[in-house]
Amino acid sequence: MEPNPTARTPEPEPPAPAAAGGLLHILGLGFGLAGAVGGSMGAGILRTPGLVAAQLGSAPLILLAWLVGGLYALCGAFAVAELGAALPRAGGWTIYARRALGDRAGFAVGWIDWLGHCAGLAWVAITIGEFARGLVPALPPGGKAVALFTLVGFALLQRLGLRAGSLSQQILSLLKAVAFLALIGACLLVAPPAASTSAPLLAPSDTPLALAAAGVFALQAVITTYDGWQSPIYFAEEFTAPATDLPRSLIGGVVAVTGVYLLVNVALLKVLPLEAMAASTLPLADAAARLFGPFSAQLITALALLSSIGLVNTVIMCAPRILFGLSRDGLFLPVFARVNAGGTPDAALLLTTAVTATLILCGDFQLLLGVSVFFYVLLYFTGITSLFLLRWREPELERPVRAWGYPLSAAVVWLGSLAFLISAAIGDSTNSLIAAGLIALSLPAQLLSRRMGSPDCGSG
Repeated sequence: MEPNPTARTPEPEPPAPAAAGGLLHILGLGFGLAGAVGGSMGAGILRTPGLVAAQLGSAPLILLAWLVGGLYALCGAFAVAELGAALPRAGGWTIYARRALGDRAGFAVGWIDWLGHCAGLAWVAITIGEFARGLVPALPPGGKAVALFTLVGFALLQRLGLRAGSLSQQILSLLKAVAFLALIGACLLVAPPAASTSAPLLAPSDTPLALAAAGVFALQAVITTYDGWQSPIYFAEEFTAPATDLPRSLIGGVVAVTGVYLLVNVALLKVLPLEAMAASTLPLADAAARLFGPFSAQLITALALLSSIGLVNTVIMCAPRILFGLSRDGLFLPVFARVNAGGTPDAALLLTTAVTATLILCGDFQLLLGVSVFFYVLLYFTGITSLFLLRWREPELERPVRAWGYPLSAAVVWLGSLAFLISAAIGDSTNSLIAAGLIALSLPAQLLSRRMGSPDCGSG
């Protein structure tokens, strides 16, 4: 991140008060860091290290992959920090797309962002149900009852207002970070070291092409585990000092998550033989078994449950603000621009909860996961495209910070996202076609919303 000494704190398109109140401007750096950490560190870090080890088969390559993934996320954070500080409005990616590409693209980006959040939220809630049954087998099978209870519980918490949501986010993120660090510390300081392997697990017959394909697959898995660092952008308008706290939240959050992920892998490589790590679907559980014996399964299940609960809190805070941004800017129904006295877009929260509950009851969650991952990468692609266009079209736009390493750092994320989308379209055509169909639905959805409500409901 490069400070722009000639720029003043920007006030682009100051938002008008919402229909039943306005967003509160009370968030600071603590919440921003908690949002970035809470949005990233989920159950993925419990599973992905084994997959990466199986693909790479070498301790230095494993650590390098996690470092490269962190640097990739950091390049994205540099780019988004510039956009968020220059355009500190509620809504997330749709704000940048609308400014750079127009109303239709802005609505389409907001539409897929919101749908992706609902699909991801449903999948995580079901996962919580499965983890809860691991701790309490007497719970109903399938996990859907627990998933619905979790969803409604966090929706009611958010209904109380931004202060309650912010406090819960900071507490959950702190507990999650402390739990991971405690387990890492136990592995590094208490557990006996694993028997070292004299050679990496790479077969001599592996061709350079096969090794490159394995490396690409491992990097994709790693990068997906970092996803969620961008969560603070949805609250840009609610920071007391967005020009400084939002960039620090994004970049600081990525740095913190990268550090934890590297330490997790260092701890695993110290405790587990490389062969065991590569063969494990849950390597942290195997590492915990060396420390805690029969209680290891419950410990890791509890850690996964805590990680997922924190993620639910993050997502259910973000998603309503996407609808709020669309509605306040005149692209969606005016009712969803309504904000209660506590600073929560309550109608948007209700719709998000209802759609997510429907997906929990009816959805195919492997399908939902595949589509939501495609959406998330597409959002990165549109965000970086917006950055390039705004640098070109609006050089006079006040930018309190500028993306460090631009244009190279932004180009790395843009090209990486494009490569992922092309790969997904070829290798996972079913989910890609479904995602394309949902994107196409944004046009009739926008036309319908214009018929049902005035297009001039927001300040634009």
